[in-house]
Amino acid sequence: MASRTTQILEAAARLIARRGVRGLRVEELAAEAGVSTGLIYYHFKDRTGILRHTLEFINDRAERYTTGRAVDAEPLAPREELAETLLLELQDTPVVRENSSAWGELRASAVFDEVLREDLARATLVWVQEVAALLGQVTPTAPAPALAAAGERLTALLEGLSMRWLSGGLQIDHARDLLRGAIDAELALLREK
Repeated sequence: MASRTTQILEAAARLIARRGVRGLRVEELAAEAGVSTGLIYYHFKDRTGILRHTLEFINDRAERYTTGRAVDAEPLAPREELAETLLLELQDTPVVRENSSAWGELRASAVFDEVLREDLARATLVWVQEVAALLGQVTPTAPAPALAAAGERLTALLEGLSMRWLSGGLQIDHARDLLRGAIDAELALLREK
């Protein structure tokens, strides 16, 4: 059975994905998680603590579904690893839908919440750096600033494609094709550097 903290964070991600950050009420979170409000305050202190930990939780969960390969699987070539890592953010599964929706809701709320904005900026920077490192494995002679800029563009595009797919503006296959094209374009630019 999942730990109480994990239960609460899973419930928070579900509620944020469905109702947004403004719709997150501690009493509803307690009911969704099957715990008391006192236990939520014990673990997270306040609403800001819940949001910060939920952001960390959805980042960790995304890392698991984008990097978790079978132990006995053949290692991927750098180009394949880059594409797979990014494309796994566009999976039509309940966990990915929930995670992507919750991320989008947290990002929207960060516009008005300075603490959340700082946490989200740090999480985004880590993601951009991870993608830049993958790009660097494919194009090892590209300069670091060019890799960082390409990582920024690809992650920003992926967020936009994800939101359009989740809101019905794009079919998932088309979103994935657009992302593949962007990866190819970024790699071509990096090879020219």
